[in-house]
Amino acid sequence: MQKTAIIIGAGPAGLTAAYELLKKTNIKPIVIEKSVHIGGISKTVNYKGNRIDIGGHRFFSKSDRVMKWWQEIDDNMLIRNRKSRIYFNRTFFDYPVSLSLQTIRGLGLFKTIKIGLSYIKQILLPIKKESNLEDFLINRFGRELYKTFFESYTEKVWGIPCDQISAAWGAQRIKGLSITKALLHIVKNMFTSKKNIEQKNVETTLIAQFLYPKHGPGQIWETVAEKINQMGGQIIMEHTLTSLNVKTDKIISVEIIDNKTHEIKTISGDYVFSSMPIRELVQALDEPIPKEIQAISDGLVYRDFITVGLLLDKLKIKEPDGSQIKDHWIYIQEPDVLVGRLQVFNNWSPYMAADKTKTWVGLEYFCTEGDKLWSMTEKELIDLAKKELAQIDIIDADNVLDATVIKQEKAYPAYFGTYNQFNTLKNYLNSYKNIYFIGRNGMHHYNNQDHSMLSAIKAVENIANNTIDKESVWNINTEKEYHESK
Repeated sequence: MQKTAIIIGAGPAGLTAAYELLKKTNIKPIVIEKSVHIGGISKTVNYKGNRIDIGGHRFFSKSDRVMKWWQEIDDNMLIRNRKSRIYFNRTFFDYPVSLSLQTIRGLGLFKTIKIGLSYIKQILLPIKKESNLEDFLINRFGRELYKTFFESYTEKVWGIPCDQISAAWGAQRIKGLSITKALLHIVKNMFTSKKNIEQKNVETTLIAQFLYPKHGPGQIWETVAEKINQMGGQIIMEHTLTSLNVKTDKIISVEIIDNKTHEIKTISGDYVFSSMPIRELVQALDEPIPKEIQAISDGLVYRDFITVGLLLDKLKIKEPDGSQIKDHWIYIQEPDVLVGRLQVFNNWSPYMAADKTKTWVGLEYFCTEGDKLWSMTEKELIDLAKKELAQIDIIDADNVLDATVIKQEKAYPAYFGTYNQFNTLKNYLNSYKNIYFIGRNGMHHYNNQDHSMLSAIKAVENIANNTIDKESVWNINTEKEYHESK
């Protein structure tokens, strides 16, 4: 009798799990997705032919396996030369920050010297115990550079001061990057003409090239979804999971509700892959949960995300030769506005804009569901976006031709709240023998797209090999795992 795997969520992790199950096992995947979109936060939203990439997705991985996987799905992706900069004090700075003549001019000689001395001091007298994200960043960049280029943006993302965020976030997202590594990378590139899309020994933040689907990341995942259906899998859209039915130490079935008709269905399964937010999953378990576990789960925090798409005649900011800027995204370090980052979708792919003579941008705002920003109407958010970009001299508000707003819940699992007790919750959830936790929200781990895929690939491998071990899945996106060798 054929076995079944219930997969919660049709994002990169869930779709990868379904595809791998169909390729490597006889298990039938049934994917449950509550939204109208395929791809999770890697979806592409189409607004009048103008495409929005939620958060910006570079198709790059240090895993050969993932790179080959993507190219198996789409062997005609564009090769893009990465360009992203910091916008601070109405001036552009390299990202990552470099000690270029332009940087010195923008900061001024006195400020540059102050940053250099601060960094040297930190090398000589580092903070011995990095108890929070602020300590982590200061140790790698010096206090002066941290205050100048990291503090404001990071606090926009998370909504709280950096000294209240776990250092684990920096260890995962920034890893080994420091001023020294950035400088060595610059020197190396001065003597290297050949670019390699794999770039396996380069810090992730310094990657110079990446692949990108012609019509945005959703193109990849929509193709994967088609293949899953063709291969005998099933994807059920616009259904929300309401209950995980437990028998002893296994999940034996799930209940889902049709978002339109409110019809309730029960689906039985032999395995469960969950990429849904852990807080919601614990709430859906149909058996009594220990108070300690419930409290940890309830205390997990998420940050939500708003993209305001603006269609423009043109931008005020230009390249030195007068042409349109080449940046894929710009980190807005200005403390007098709420916008955290700006994407220029035309630069990801010329096919992202319906009219190639227009400029299609996305302003990214970080918030918490229910707060003042999240609760704004679409008109209020569009007015705010136009006002803020004009205020920092990036556009003339009169050049806005059209606009739309996309809200994304639980875009970022946070490294505060009860996160410091997460291992206790993880060990409890691992006691359910047939459930695997994959993806960013499924693991409450700030995974990139490739890490989410690797967690799914590993979970399927474990099932195919009759391996009970789950730690190998949880360990995806540690320093060692990400820098895997050929």
